Amino acid sequence: MSDNQHANNFHTITLGMGCYWSPEALFGAMPGVIKTRVGFAGGTSHEPTYRNMGDHTETVELIVDPALVSYDTLLETFWNNHNPYNINGYKDRQYQSLLLYRDEEQEEAFRRIKNRMERDKGILDTELAPFQAFYPAETRHQKYYLKRFPDAVAKLSTLYPSDEELENSTLVARLNGVAKGFLSLERLQHEIDQWPISTNEKAEIISLIRQIHW
Repeated sequence: MSDNQHANNFHTITLGMGCYWSPEALFGAMPGVIKTRVGFAGGTSHEPTYRNMGDHTETVELIVDPALVSYDTLLETFWNNHNPYNINGYKDRQYQSLLLYRDEEQEEAFRRIKNRMERDKGILDTELAPFQAFYPAETRHQKYYLKRFPDAVAKLSTLYPSDEELENSTLVARLNGVAKGFLSLERLQHEIDQWPISTNEKAEIISLIRQIHW
């Protein structure tokens, strides 16, 4: 999926499953996930920050294309990659297992999938609640694993000159997954070949990522 696709039919999902760095990389590696960002949600305190989170939870916000990835796939990934029993209550609500739904359709889907998975896993101690607000975390927390590779950030800055452009990029979400080991460059190149962009754009992107020193 290219960075230039319109978001008319995209869905937004907000979830918490412990420290938000790894989940952002995990979901960022998945085809159908268009954008990722980390932040704080689920609480009542005003303008939370990493150092002053109040009663909010570390969360990941996903923009997804439902034509390419289903709620079932996303939530199976969610519950198969954390243990809600170990994180609830740790540091108050910072690492709560949390799903925030934005409308009745999303609530129904989340509860349906939770009920289905509980038949195999037992009771899943995950809070489901209506979405109220999402507060993005500071820039240093966005795409955390990718930013541990300065050469990658330097090369990508030729495509995305601002922090905002970098953090909102589908390609950068994927490369954050590569940096954490959730995605191989070979699989990413295969996906890029399917993106609805020009042959020249594909060649430029693939050439750039092949030059990164990991």
